[in-house]
Amino acid sequence: MKRSKRLLNGLLAAAVALACAQSPAALAAQKAKPAAKAPTRDFSKVQIEIIPVRGNIYMLVGAGGNSTVQVGEDGVVLVDTMFAELSDKILAAVRTLTTQPMRYVINTHVHGDHIGGNAAIASSGSSINGGNVNMAIEGATIGAAVIAHENVMNRITAMDPQPAFEGWPTSTYFTAQKDLFLNGEAVQVIHQPTAHTDGDSIVFFRRSDVISTGDLFTTTMYPFIDVKNGGTVQGIINALNRIIELSVPERNQEGGTLIIPGHGRLCDESEVVEYRDMLTIVRDLIQEMIKEGRSLEEVKKARPTQGYDVLYGADTGFWTTQQFVEAIYNELSAKR
Repeated sequence: MKRSKRLLNGLLAAAVALACAQSPAALAAQKAKPAAKAPTRDFSKVQIEIIPVRGNIYMLVGAGGNSTVQVGEDGVVLVDTMFAELSDKILAAVRTLTTQPMRYVINTHVHGDHIGGNAAIASSGSSINGGNVNMAIEGATIGAAVIAHENVMNRITAMDPQPAFEGWPTSTYFTAQKDLFLNGEAVQVIHQPTAHTDGDSIVFFRRSDVISTGDLFTTTMYPFIDVKNGGTVQGIINALNRIIELSVPERNQEGGTLIIPGHGRLCDESEVVEYRDMLTIVRDLIQEMIKEGRSLEEVKKARPTQGYDVLYGADTGFWTTQQFVEAIYNELSAKR
């Protein structure tokens, strides 16, 4: 889990050296090479890996966003549900941890790789309400509560086509945060406005000292600024700063609070700090170029992300480095 800062610096230096060493002919050949088509996703081959995090908290890794599981005598809390096609596999993985029912499903935001399994997974459980009476009724079929910020519900109702009604949030909040208490632990669902989307939530398991971030933080790509769903670069920076405020590192800025990202490996505060710094530096570089009067194409050619592309860059897929730069440029240009 720990990562050497020296290794990171070496990787960045190597990336810059490689870019400078390429000849114009080699670069031209690289650009001329056709992009490989993304393979068709075969969910039948996806395996759900269970990673112990701390105490009764686990991280599920499969396809789509990571899921976070809290288990105990009161039941199961599941943060994010990946794709619908993986629902049975996720439930099977949870059953290896506990026989208690699903009580709460929490959605960190509206994207399909995080809410796709809502309907099947919530339907498998039973809610805690009415003075906890449902906990005492064997075979209660009301389903687990699905919790999300109200903007997630607003986005779902505007979708075409809409996801299955059974997977829609049943408990929305519009305040700064929503608090739960289950399995002897306080769980805080904290809204981060206009960030990755306008409905993002951080989920903080206080006793365990574990934070589930959704796609506000990933280790596999540049931040996806979903402008159509209310996302902004400054909002993501604010959200990363909030995660850092909630985190307390152990010795040498390693360990301590554990961070479960939306995609990628289990982390600690130091990696969130590096991600925040990267995004802040790229934003400031683009801001300076805008002040100099450079066009979007000129900024792209200047490659303000060059030092970080080896870690987060992509030339293909749904979110490329060029799209990342363009989103920041458009946002900062509009502010000017």
